[in-house]
Amino acid sequence: MIHAAAQGKPYNCFVRPDTRIPFMAMPTGSTPSSNWLPAPADRLSRRIYNVGAFSPSAAEIRDLVVNAFSRAAIAFEPDLKRQGIVDTWPADVDDAAARRDWGFAPRYDLSRTFSEYLIPRSASATGDRRP
Repeated sequence: MIHAAAQGKPYNCFVRPDTRIPFMAMPTGSTPSSNWLPAPADRLSRRIYNVGAFSPSAAEIRDLVVNAFSRAAIAFEPDLKRQGIVDTWPADVDDAAARRDWGFAPRYDLSRTFSEYLIPRSASATGDRRP
């Protein structure tokens, strides 16, 4: 959605608007090991941890893209085969153990990921951003 909007091209999303999958901004993904490595071993309840950040719907992503690129043309045309694949993925990740054991907390939420990380920084007076 973002790439098409930045290029001024229409985009047909291949999943339903209510489809959710876990996301994480790269800066959040690179910090977990630096957080748990110094944690006392007796505080770690496992060897492998899930970490997550946010789980937006496709419609929420579309809304953020349209907010950044007012002329974005995004439609939902679910592809049954691809939707079926995405439907087998978890809608969210349980990272309660990481939060409890070593204080994991995502550095970026959905809004900050879009405004500071994913959307190109240059913007015109209309709010449309171009790379």
